[in-house]
Amino acid sequence: METVKVRRMDPSGVVEIVLNRADALNAISTEHARAITAVGRGLAEDKTMRAVILTSSSERAFCVGADLKERQAFTDDDLRRQRLLTRETYRSILDLPVPTIAAVHGYALGGGFELALSCDLIVVDDTAVLGLPEVSVGLVPGGGGTQLLARRIGWGRAADLTFTARRIDGEEAYRMGIADRLVMSGEARERALELARGIAGNSPVGVRNVKRAMRLGMDGSLAAGMEIEDAAWRATAFSPDRKEGIAAFNEKREPDWPGL
Repeated sequence: METVKVRRMDPSGVVEIVLNRADALNAISTEHARAITAVGRGLAEDKTMRAVILTSSSERAFCVGADLKERQAFTDDDLRRQRLLTRETYRSILDLPVPTIAAVHGYALGGGFELALSCDLIVVDDTAVLGLPEVSVGLVPGGGGTQLLARRIGWGRAADLTFTARRIDGEEAYRMGIADRLVMSGEARERALELARGIAGNSPVGVRNVKRAMRLGMDGSLAAGMEIEDAAWRATAFSPDRKEGIAAFNEKREPDWPGL
């Protein structure tokens, strides 16, 4: 069985990555991590892709994090080897060049929460349960949780969640700024897909350059960020997409983007 599926929403350019280890609530085993990494790396080179949604085939969970049943038999050397893979797995989602949207329902815990945090936008429904419980089992978040959560909601709120290992529901996640959309039960995927299709209707060159500028500029000085933005503006303004966008606006029609 494929533990990760890829669906292409032609002709929109939206790609759906489906976590498909439902029998284990998408717990991330070594095999599952390899599959996610392979999908992420493969999509990174796809020039036709315009947006990505990350979803789950499980009715009960988005992803419950690391497969602790597998890890119970690990030696220290096994854990060190898996650690290298784990870092590549989360990086493969974080580094996708187009906007990424996590559609979260049910449990999103530990590494599962971190997969959502690796996306640019998070849609949760009212069944969502999110948390970073690592310190309660003698671990530390290792998929970007200590960094990505603080960047989303600030140091104090991130410290509250990571130090206490407490779980929160979708409504609190939305209030805290973790989630960007809160929807009714069972609607996370559809609302994420709508959002992705809206993004995909914009200039592919512009959207990719906006994401790159925001990511690169996030941690530097304002002056450095303004230079990054200028480079993104130039790369877009002198592309065929700009000419088509202006022509379509003046002719009152939908643009037919040349793209990359």
